[in-house]
Amino acid sequence: MSEMPGLSVVIVGGLHADARKATVERLLADVPDSVVLHHDLATAAAGTVVRTIRDAAGLVSAGEAPLVNDCACCALREDLVPELLRIRDAGGTRMAIVELWDSVEPKAMAEVVTAGGLQVTGVITAVDPALVLPYLGNGDDLAERGLAAAATDQRTVADTFARQLEYAPVLAVADSPEADDEDRELLAQLHPTARQVPIAGAAPAPSPSADGLTVPAPRRRPLTPLSQAALAGFDIESAAAAQHPACALLPAEADAHGISTLVWHRRRPFHPERLYEALEDITCAAARSRGRFWLADKPDVLLHWDAAGGALCVESAGPWLASLPDAAWDMVPPVRRAAAALDWHPEHGDCCQHLVFTSPGLDRDGLADLLESCLLTDAEYAAGRDAWKQLPPAFDTLLEV
Repeated sequence: MSEMPGLSVVIVGGLHADARKATVERLLADVPDSVVLHHDLATAAAGTVVRTIRDAAGLVSAGEAPLVNDCACCALREDLVPELLRIRDAGGTRMAIVELWDSVEPKAMAEVVTAGGLQVTGVITAVDPALVLPYLGNGDDLAERGLAAAATDQRTVADTFARQLEYAPVLAVADSPEADDEDRELLAQLHPTARQVPIAGAAPAPSPSADGLTVPAPRRRPLTPLSQAALAGFDIESAAAAQHPACALLPAEADAHGISTLVWHRRRPFHPERLYEALEDITCAAARSRGRFWLADKPDVLLHWDAAGGALCVESAGPWLASLPDAAWDMVPPVRRAAAALDWHPEHGDCCQHLVFTSPGLDRDGLADLLESCLLTDAEYAAGRDAWKQLPPAFDTLLEV
């Protein structure tokens, strides 16, 4: 029995709906034998999620999936893989484009599809450069905008957009007349490792032959850069590691077109009370900030800093490697060990402050001074870890300890 040809699954997401839809239409037109699978979560209030499948000719099928635990996003998870498997098993489809609903984040869906035994060949977030700063600065709850994926969804527009943007290795960029150099620079500094591909990019021209004549066009026209990126391949483990606070691929120092990225790296822990009192000023100093940090009263805990739209989320990301016994290191992923080795200090191991701030009009010196003022003083530092642990636990409420 011959092996069934594989189905390429491409995930396209993003809160910039017009750019997302343009990306999907371009892929559908570019790649023969492709379909678009979309779950509309806007109907969740009525108790169902509407599923549509269409190809270049139009609607192929439509159906409904019931809510799971009163959660539209959960219904999407339950329905997505069976539908993709059905498309694969039916044969005749080269690529399934999963167009995510506005606020659905690509990380969760990529992991669901991969766990279901399907091949994700591309994860793309569609972006309008002119809308990056407005969305990154929007602290509204998704529920206020009619974009919540569940009754318990407490995400904001800003933090959802930031995660959509930073997870995808490919950004499909709209040709926006309103975008200027500052907008494009902000996008580049927020996700410097992303491959940016124009949505409307032209397909490669036919190559000239050795005698200077043009080689006849193949029966199928060459794929555009966008379609090539969609089919190039996707590594689910690398994508997850790039977002994990212990080994994240954080942006580097940059300053161009009015946009700055400050990378702040220190070896001394923060004083919990002084940092807590400065949180609002630090959070509001940049459109986007993220990284890992170290509190003196919790010296063994790696803490995750994630801020956008003037709102900050602080979470425990587990122990620093320096606090683990040697025997436990074998259970730590190699990428985490490699990241720790780059930051290793003879006295503190991988414990450190590594925070990155990106924004237009960033007051780099003022922000750096404010952060420095929150570190332990020489005397506090010299007192040692036992004394540090007696400092007031100012972050316990924030961490829900």
